[in-house]
Amino acid sequence: MSDDYGVSRLIARRRVLRAVACTGALCAVPAMGQAKQLVPFFGRSSRTPVRLVVPFAPGGSTDIVARLLAAQLPAYLGQSMIVENRPGAGGNIGVASVARAQADGGTLLLVSSSFVTNPAIAAERPAYDPVRDFAPVSLAVSSPDVIVVRAESRLATLKDLLDAAARDPGTLTYATPGNGNSVHLAAELLWRRAGVKALHVPYSGAAPAVLAALGGQVDCAFAALPAAQAFLADGRLRALAVGGEERWPALSGVPTIAQAGFADFRSETMQALFAPAGTPAATVERINKAVAEALGKEPVRRQLDGLGFRVIASSSAALKARVAQEVPQWAAVAAQAGISAD
Repeated sequence: MSDDYGVSRLIARRRVLRAVACTGALCAVPAMGQAKQLVPFFGRSSRTPVRLVVPFAPGGSTDIVARLLAAQLPAYLGQSMIVENRPGAGGNIGVASVARAQADGGTLLLVSSSFVTNPAIAAERPAYDPVRDFAPVSLAVSSPDVIVVRAESRLATLKDLLDAAARDPGTLTYATPGNGNSVHLAAELLWRRAGVKALHVPYSGAAPAVLAALGGQVDCAFAALPAAQAFLADGRLRALAVGGEERWPALSGVPTIAQAGFADFRSETMQALFAPAGTPAATVERINKAVAEALGKEPVRRQLDGLGFRVIASSSAALKARVAQEVPQWAAVAAQAGISAD
């Protein structure tokens, strides 16, 4: 990988983090006076920060959303909030730590879609149960997954990609953010529906997967839109299809995978907020309302949209239903494709 790719990635990351910091400063400070009037929930001292655990390294999309929330939520919860990154084992370490935390609202978890796919691919006993071990709080944001190729690629459409895979089964290479995550499973589902085979090349995150496509190490990459957006904007990558239910406004000329011939196909990466199981319902409801208020601010929504996210703040019941739907769905895909964490 050439140095300019690394420099581009560093610059893009700095811009994103600076933008999130500015959004937090502009939106949270005027509201802090409101926080002083709030009673800290569940009798906690207002000086005791709420821990928002991110089971991934700093700088990724989940971390970016977490830091924005940590800047906004104190105005509504009456307590400060810190982001605690606990990466490792594909997110399992950080997630499992929250499952064991005290259920008093003092520890929260922001996760991506791997939250529901990791147990599906566990070779042995899963590190956690996404239904039993957590209290759903709220969906936060989602971003469509996108299939990208380098601008110079001969592949101009999703049909071109699938035709190439059909001509030489198992030789077309595709990168994903890692083995067994939701993006990998969605890609496998697409190959199965198209009746083709391709060679999976897992990377340790969306950014390196996208850079592999940019550098020509793989034929294409599947990743969440925020990881590819900067390179799509400057023309160095080309999108073949997006996985959302609708076309993405900034990529209005790019069809959804469903529009390209695969009815009802949806592949999106979500970020959602959970608390340990047993957290009082009143505490969950208060945090849920705070998330809706924070993400409902127009400057915040614009900032997230510019980064490739769509705000989808939801009820805790809606998040619970989504988890219950997706766990068996991805378990079936993993079993059919023979995917495991090994």
